[in-house]
Amino acid sequence: MAIKTIAMLTAGGLAPCLSSAVGGLIERYTEVAPDLRIVAYRNGYAGLLTGEYVEVTEKVRETAGRLHAFGGSPIGNSRVKLTNVEDCVKRGLVKPGENPLQVAAEQLSRDGVDVLHTIGGDDTNTAAADLAAFLNRNGYSLTVVGLPKTIDNDVIPIRQSLGAWTAAEQGAVYARNIIAEHSANPRMLIVHEVMGRHCGWLAAATADAHHRWVKSAPFAEWPENAAARWDVHGVYVPERAFDLNAEAERLRATMDAHDGVNLFISEGAGVNEIVAAMEAAGEEVPRDPFGHVKLDKINPGQWFGERFAEEIGAEKVLVQKSGYFSRSAPANATDRELIKACTEHAVDAALRGEAGVIGHDEERGDELRAIEFERIKGGKPFNISTPWFTQLLRELGQA
Repeated sequence: MAIKTIAMLTAGGLAPCLSSAVGGLIERYTEVAPDLRIVAYRNGYAGLLTGEYVEVTEKVRETAGRLHAFGGSPIGNSRVKLTNVEDCVKRGLVKPGENPLQVAAEQLSRDGVDVLHTIGGDDTNTAAADLAAFLNRNGYSLTVVGLPKTIDNDVIPIRQSLGAWTAAEQGAVYARNIIAEHSANPRMLIVHEVMGRHCGWLAAATADAHHRWVKSAPFAEWPENAAARWDVHGVYVPERAFDLNAEAERLRATMDAHDGVNLFISEGAGVNEIVAAMEAAGEEVPRDPFGHVKLDKINPGQWFGERFAEEIGAEKVLVQKSGYFSRSAPANATDRELIKACTEHAVDAALRGEAGVIGHDEERGDELRAIEFERIKGGKPFNISTPWFTQLLRELGQA
C-alpha cells in the first residue's frame, strides 16, 4: 500500500509529552518522508468523529521543533470512548443508531488516511485497539500506531510512559511552595495529593524527587527553615497497605518534634474505603464515561487530612493537589529523549505498516518496539519493592 496521508490525534488527560510528541512526529516525517500529507484531528476522538482536522502546513513543519518547549496539546484533547455509544450520542458526536467505530472508520476513509497516530494513555490506546480491530474486520486499509501517554506510568507492558518523569519533577517543584506554608501556622498538617488512580508510581516518584531536593538544599537550620521540617513525612500509595493507628502514632511524634507534618498521597490511596463508605450510606458514587470514580468529587486528600488531623493534633490542615500543575508542563530533557526515541520508532513502524503502541516492552527484555494492541492494558501496579522506593521509606522511617 502506498502511503499518502498521515493523521494524528491526542486524547485523554494532559501529560507533559503531548506537544513534544506531536512535534517529534512531524519532525520525523519531514525528515524521512517529506512528501506525505499530515493532518491532525482536533480534540482527540471527538474531532475524528466530527471530521474536524487541521493540515500540517509547510510553516508548521518548519517550526515543529518549537512544540518541545510547551505543555498541553497543540491540537486539543477530549475523553471520548468509541465503544460507549450512549455517551457519544449524548455529546452529539454521532447520531442515534450510529456505531461510533464505524463513523470513525468512514471518516478516516473519506479523509484518505493511511496511518493514524494516537497519543494517549491506556484508554486512548485501548480505543485505538478497538478501532484497529474494527477496521481490520471490515476491510479498511489503515495502520494505527500509538504512543503511550500517562503520568501514572501504569500501562502494561510498557516500562516508562511518556511524560511521567516530568510530572514527578514538576510535582516536587509544586511541593516546595506548598510546604513553605507550614510557616503560616503552628502544628500544620499539609497533604499533597498526587494524581494516580490505581497506580502509586507518580506519588512515590514525586515524594522521592522532593526528598532528594531536601537532602541537597542549603537550609539555614532555623526552626522553620530546617531540612526535617521541609521533608516528606509519609507516602501513601494504593499498592501499600498501612495501619492507620500506627501511622497516627508515628506522625504524632513527628508533629511534636517539628511542629508540622507533610504527607504525599496518591489520589487512589484509600478510594476503596471511601467508595465503600459512600455506598453503605446510600450515596451515589460519581463516575466518568469510562466508569472511573471521579476522584475530584470524592476528594481522597481531604479524607486523609480529616482522618489524621485529630489523631496527630494538627491545628490546621492544608490539602493541595499538584495534578493540573504537573501534567500541563513541557517535557523535561529526560522525557524529551524518550519521546524522540519513541516518535522516531513510531514513524519508522508506520512506514513499514507495523501497527501497535510504541514503548519499551517489559515482557520482551525492554525492547523498544510496536507492542501489539491486544497486550496493552491499564492499571499496571507500582512495584513497591523497587529499590529507590524502599530506600525512601527507610529514610522516612516508614519502612
